[in-house]
Amino acid sequence: MYERIWKRTFDVVGAAILLIIGCIPMLVVSVLIKLESPGPVLFKQLRVGRHSKPFNLYKFRSMRIDTPEVASNDLHGHSYVTKIGRIMRKTSIDELPQLFNILKGEMSFIGPRPVIVSEEELVLERKNRKAERCLPGISGWAQVNGRDRVTVLQKATYDAEYALDINVLRDAKILFLTIYNILFARGVVEEKIQ
Repeated sequence: MYERIWKRTFDVVGAAILLIIGCIPMLVVSVLIKLESPGPVLFKQLRVGRHSKPFNLYKFRSMRIDTPEVASNDLHGHSYVTKIGRIMRKTSIDELPQLFNILKGEMSFIGPRPVIVSEEELVLERKNRKAERCLPGISGWAQVNGRDRVTVLQKATYDAEYALDINVLRDAKILFLTIYNILFARGVVEEKIQ
């Protein structure tokens, strides 16, 4: 009942309120992105969702438009992140457009991070552990336990732990730890500048 009714209600109401409050800051971010580099304001990428169903995830574009479509921590030796992008990624502002994914019912605030379709090993490990049985989230158990610093197997294990035991206390803990990690930029690994 929590996952089906209360969690979804919190997601919809929370996303709507944050979009209303954040409309001016999001407009400012959009202008800064356009001023710094050519290309669209929003970045759209196919991700693996609930029950392995693909969907388009939205983010503010934090990288140049010539960036290869791989996980950002796989871009060894190259700096594709823009100046405003670096700030957005450290503060997680680039994630704000995912509020639209929440309203569309493709995501939740809390759940396993939606995986890039090309990350086949992680997709398979998560599927084998039944981690894809719930909606993916803006933040999740793997993110607050290391984010980019954990292995594929560890991510899949954390994601499965969450998916198989969704409850209000764990969601509250993840929310608190997410805010803490954003404030202190813990667990983020950026590609190194060449």
